[in-house]
Amino acid sequence: MSEASPRGTYLIVAEALRKEIKERVPLPSEAALMRSHSVSRNTIRRALKALEADGVVESAPGIGWRPARSGDRRSLAERMTDVIAEDSLSVGDAYPSEAKLCERFGASRTAVRRVLAQMEGNGLLATVHGKGRTVRALPTPTVRS
Repeated sequence: MSEASPRGTYLIVAEALRKEIKERVPLPSEAALMRSHSVSRNTIRRALKALEADGVVESAPGIGWRPARSGDRRSLAERMTDVIAEDSLSVGDAYPSEAKLCERFGASRTAVRRVLAQMEGNGLLATVHGKGRTVRALPTPTVRS
């Protein structure tokens, strides 16, 4: 990377990795990714975590990172938002717990929490401490190609 980016270097690296992932299984080691993208380990890890949150890659203990096994190529955010329609939830209904979401999507708790925070920020969910999350609004339908 020759120039600093206002967008965040790790996001630029994440986009480059997103394109490379279609071509390789498994991904190279973090050290090899550091060399090929000329960035620090922290930048590579942030890029991989961003891709994990989108459901593109997953951590495989003892192996490293690999493309997500799921045939569903939607991002984790899209899949978690779609839970509202898939489970026929209405405004005021309880949204599944973090543990159930981690199990359902095979995602880390960190990735699930990140998306839940995003959904709360977008006004889709509300948190009542001690009671969990509830649906605050229904998502607007999107057209996917």
